[in-house]
Amino acid sequence: AATLGAAALLAPFAAFAGDIESGATIFAGNCAACHAGGNNVIAAEKTLRKEALDSYLAGGRKESSVVTQVTNGKNAMPAFGGRLSDEEIGDVAAYVIDQANGDKWDE
Repeated sequence: AATLGAAALLAPFAAFAGDIESGATIFAGNCAACHAGGNNVIAAEKTLRKEALDSYLAGGRKESSVVTQVTNGKNAMPAFGGRLSDEEIGDVAAYVIDQANGDKWDE
């Protein structure tokens, strides 16, 4: 029973453990036109840097929030659900959060 309990607690996190390298590739092919370098060519204040994500991302700066935004879109950002698989979206989310948390966008 203890094992099941631990697995149940970890399951939500495992669902969003995306592959950062894969996410970088997918980002380059699908997101970089508007978000190159973590910027935003449509709404300059809504970058992908941690302070900006903290201020506007529904649910806060975490992979699950990025997954929701990428899947459903918001305002000028189109929805990528249906264009990208759930796994691909999870990988992009992992990449975005890794870049933001490590202040890596301009590297």
